[in-house]
Amino acid sequence: MSATLIPRARLVDGPDGPLAVQQWGSPGRSTIVFIHGYPDHSGIWARIAPLLADQWQVVAYDVRGAGASFVPARTADYQLPRLVADLRAVIDALSPDRPVHLVAHDWGSIQGWEAVTDPTLRGRIASYTSCSGPCLDHAGHWMRDRLRRPTPHNLGQYLMQGLRSWYIGFFHLPLLPTVMWHTVLGPHWARWLKWLERTPAEPRPGQTADGVRGMRLYRANMLPRLLGPGDRHAHAPVQVIVPLRDRFVGPALSDPAHLARWVPQLHRVEVDAGHWLPLQQPALFARLVRGYVRRIERQQRQAAPYRAKA
Repeated sequence: MSATLIPRARLVDGPDGPLAVQQWGSPGRSTIVFIHGYPDHSGIWARIAPLLADQWQVVAYDVRGAGASFVPARTADYQLPRLVADLRAVIDALSPDRPVHLVAHDWGSIQGWEAVTDPTLRGRIASYTSCSGPCLDHAGHWMRDRLRRPTPHNLGQYLMQGLRSWYIGFFHLPLLPTVMWHTVLGPHWARWLKWLERTPAEPRPGQTADGVRGMRLYRANMLPRLLGPGDRHAHAPVQVIVPLRDRFVGPALSDPAHLARWVPQLHRVEVDAGHWLPLQQPALFARLVRGYVRRIERQQRQAAPYRAKA
């Protein structure tokens, strides 16, 4: 399969505005939908999607406020239910009759967790692969559990994740984060990734704008969910990819004993990589997705005769 396969571009009418979508492979096949994180756009999947397009239709879209998708006017427009409504619109447009396999990274993973625990999407998601992004409600419960049992081990995990998450507080400050994105981060983002994360990335014109607008994701969702977490149970099988050198999301957040409360069908795999695994090792990421999706589809085919008899 050629890694230079050119995607087909289209717009999908989301509930609040148009969403820019890229498609690879045949529309007649089952579908994998990719959701990017912050401060990225759908281009993060450009070296992964072609590796899967031989067997599936592969779809990646720019989330609201990023890339070529529409830009909401208010911070409240970035709340997770609106993001899930966008995903639902993409699924309805690209795979109206078959459930999709959802794959996400970073903030895309936070959105993916919201979708796979949303009862209204039951039956629309065949599987979910998450990398470097927790469910905010699960993370809120994780924090509470460690403070309720303040052993040295639990407090150590709590403090270490707090240090990893320093930027969340920074993004809630007025003015300063925006100035930083316009002067230090945005114009040099590709250099920062190469220097700090040893991650190859190409400079792009919209990087600063995506970084500035995307901070609204944090401001609209983080504090309400972490401080008042709900009970969110996954209605589809979940694979969690855990990069062990992730500077931002520690492996303790995906502790299987903790996630088992919310995810009945959990597969967790650790890899020796940093936060931007999709850019660092696209072939490895594609291989993990391929193996899991094949496994889930095989299980579903085997179960189909029994459902038919019932």
